[in-house]
Amino acid sequence: MMRFFFARSLLAALLWAGVSTPLQAAGTLTLCFENKMLMPWHSAERDGLNFELFKRVEAKLELTFVYETLPWKRCLARLKANEVDGAFAVSFSEDRRQFGAFPGNEQPDVKKRMQYARYFLVRKKGSSIDWDGKRFASVDGKIAFQLGYSIGELLNAHKVAVDESSDPPFTVGRKLVAGMIAGAAMMDSDVSTLMRTPLAPQLEVVATPLTEKAYYLILSNELVKAKPELAEQIWKAIEEVRNSKEYGKLVQAAGVENAR
Repeated sequence: MMRFFFARSLLAALLWAGVSTPLQAAGTLTLCFENKMLMPWHSAERDGLNFELFKRVEAKLELTFVYETLPWKRCLARLKANEVDGAFAVSFSEDRRQFGAFPGNEQPDVKKRMQYARYFLVRKKGSSIDWDGKRFASVDGKIAFQLGYSIGELLNAHKVAVDESSDPPFTVGRKLVAGMIAGAAMMDSDVSTLMRTPLAPQLEVVATPLTEKAYYLILSNELVKAKPELAEQIWKAIEEVRNSKEYGKLVQAAGVENAR
């Protein structure tokens, strides 16, 4: 009787341990994403094109995605520790290989991206700071960018002073207007958000993009090692859904067809 009780208790403990880790069940994966609104791609409330894409991937592969919304650096740290199965949307850098696996081998397979995004330099009207596509000019202060974002690599490569923070777009705009920073390197969706605020008449966006990046779902090293075929199926399904007419209509309606 005691042996039966012990076996049953052990089984219950193993089952409980299983539900608190990634790969909770054969068809359930945990993905994390940044806890900020980045529309039309995603919001903390699970709205946006990223979730529309994943819904269709789930249907294709009979998977279920469970989502965690976290500060960006914490999301990547949990991925590195194999505490989640994936993170999105992540642009490529060599340093980020340590966090998980991108689709492709030496270089990410851009066909399996989730989307493109561009970064722009935002400045106060009348400011002389500029970007010509190759170099900065008249930088008379710090350039702000979001904590943990890969655009920091470009800024550091150009040896400009930076202000790295988790400030929302409106706060960054207020810093620009107050002269606390010389410029801001902002993702196009954040630029769009900022230029819809009352600060917009006092700001301007340099027309030449700082850079354009592809964004991916990166999967944990543990998942890719344990289930390489599943990883490839997920990335392939992302490519197929992104190229589908149905999803294309959603992207077009959101006004970001060039980012598809």
